[in-house]
Amino acid sequence: MTILIIEDDQRVAELIQRGLEEQGFAPTLAYDGLSGKKLALQNHYDLIITDIILPKLDGIDLCRQIRESKPDTPVIMLTALGTTDDKVEGFDAGADDYLVKPFEMRELLVRIRALLKRNNKTANSTGFILRFADLEMNLHTKIVKRDGIEISLTPKEFNLLEYMLQNPERVLSRVEIAEKVWDTHFDTGTNFIDVYINYLRKKIDRGFDKKLIHTKSGMGFILKAE
Repeated sequence: MTILIIEDDQRVAELIQRGLEEQGFAPTLAYDGLSGKKLALQNHYDLIITDIILPKLDGIDLCRQIRESKPDTPVIMLTALGTTDDKVEGFDAGADDYLVKPFEMRELLVRIRALLKRNNKTANSTGFILRFADLEMNLHTKIVKRDGIEISLTPKEFNLLEYMLQNPERVLSRVEIAEKVWDTHFDTGTNFIDVYINYLRKKIDRGFDKKLIHTKSGMGFILKAE
């Protein structure tokens, strides 16, 4: 498995490189955003790890540009910034996961393996149309429609809705959503899951009489026609 590491702190980059090599991965290093972008667009990588604060091109813009050409390559963001707004910005840029510094190498490895496993399952999936009521999602074209009207979603909103469509009429707890959609343990100090549910509700339910995304107080969220 080939992994691109984009990190301007040479010590951190080389620590990650050694940790990945010990686990049998083949890592490549880049120390600024422009170099990382060039490598990412010219080569195939199974996964990309990038810091947010980078010289020449920051990790947020870098992730957006990578997403345009490599929409299916998993991206993990590393940063010292850990607020809900910071996480939302990273996920909206197209990141699949978000790890706050300092972190343990074994935690990074868990995130990497979870993303690679999920990506492999998606690539091998044969059922690529998900439907519920008048809502339809095409996993190949990444197009979402409700009552024939196309709805524009960010990558993380898409992943969240995909999981809800795979589990309709079942209450999904915040812990489950964090683990299954974000591949991370639930951090009770942030409310980014609620933030994304609200984003999704505005796009999926606004303007329609029948609401599909509902909150079960103290329990979680459910996709049902009501």
